[in-house]
Amino acid sequence: MATAARPIIVVKKKGGHAGHHGGAWKVAYADFVTAMMSLFIVLWLMNASNAVKKAIGGYFKDPRGSAKTVGTNMVGTGQNFSLSRGDLKDIKATLQRSIQQMSEFEKLKDQIEFTITPEGLRIELLETKNGTFFDIGSDELNQSGRDLLITLAQQLGTFPNKISIEGHTDSKPYSGNGDYSNWELSADRANSARRLMQQHGLRPDQVTQVRGFADQSPRVLGHPEDPSNRRVSLIVNNFVKPDGTPDAQQISPVTGGKAAGVEAEEGSPKQF
Repeated sequence: MATAARPIIVVKKKGGHAGHHGGAWKVAYADFVTAMMSLFIVLWLMNASNAVKKAIGGYFKDPRGSAKTVGTNMVGTGQNFSLSRGDLKDIKATLQRSIQQMSEFEKLKDQIEFTITPEGLRIELLETKNGTFFDIGSDELNQSGRDLLITLAQQLGTFPNKISIEGHTDSKPYSGNGDYSNWELSADRANSARRLMQQHGLRPDQVTQVRGFADQSPRVLGHPEDPSNRRVSLIVNNFVKPDGTPDAQQISPVTGGKAAGVEAEEGSPKQF
């Protein structure tokens, strides 16, 4: 009798460790980290200044720095930005908010004038028949003048812009020492403003010019003895590039200012 064939039984044993999952989790984790980094960059850019936004945009448009655009060929901490009208308006609004918080704002508001010019943001501190910032015929600041200049210095010191300071007088001859004239008085008043502002916020290298004009650049043409011709002017200068060329966004002249050589934004200087 023939013997029946025995069935062949194959026994498969499972290992004690799970199989290899591959690197899919690494890809998912990398996507998560990238998304978080993008979120933080967007949040930072939303709170950055307009100048920083323009610099970053200029880099992505011209990463090799071959074109003369904002964000390329940068040196230091931004001293070669060229500001646009919108940037100067932001600075102007910041300064106005600070001045409005002063206790004497209502008294001084008609003596402070802001004008955007091709040179930059011009801030005029005007004297009136009854309101002054300096003692009569002196370069000594009174309390109102000191408080206002200190408030401006604390804000301007936070900006990278360079500052120019001008002194102006009316056409009445100086009645003091015969060797001392409106030329000396206008320059000394501008220098007094510089010293005080550098003591209370302006950086030592922030002021680039101190200029005295005497009565040669009146604010009110045709009325050389008008009290508002006596003034101190602060100019928040536009930036220029290292090669000295203006940026395409730089402000174009808009005529209509009251003072000789002063061209106003939208036709006339703006007070509060």
